[in-house]
Amino acid sequence: MTTWLTVVDTAGAVAILLGAATCLLGTFGMLRLPDVLSRSHAATKPQTLGILLVLIGVAMRLRSGMDLATLALILFFQMMTGPVAAHLVARSAYRTGQIDHGDLLFDDLDDQLTQER
Repeated sequence: MTTWLTVVDTAGAVAILLGAATCLLGTFGMLRLPDVLSRSHAATKPQTLGILLVLIGVAMRLRSGMDLATLALILFFQMMTGPVAAHLVARSAYRTGQIDHGDLLFDDLDDQLTQER
């Protein structure tokens, strides 16, 4: 007879495995993609989803109040810093001329930078 704790533990293990696999796929994207913008996308999107799944899986396995509060803080700071860091890397690459402007569909930043000069 399976209890609900066994089901939750199994679901937590599956979430951890899926999160780790998502992070691994993001790492392959960072290694294989050709330019800075694509790499920053691969560094942010799968890593954010992967850390979310891992933290949900760990929360399902631990289930204590202090552990859940710690995991919530980790999730909060990861969600706040990861996308911001990727945005800053992409913007600095744009400003230093490492972006091929022919690959961009829209270039709103060029209008902003020419108005600043």
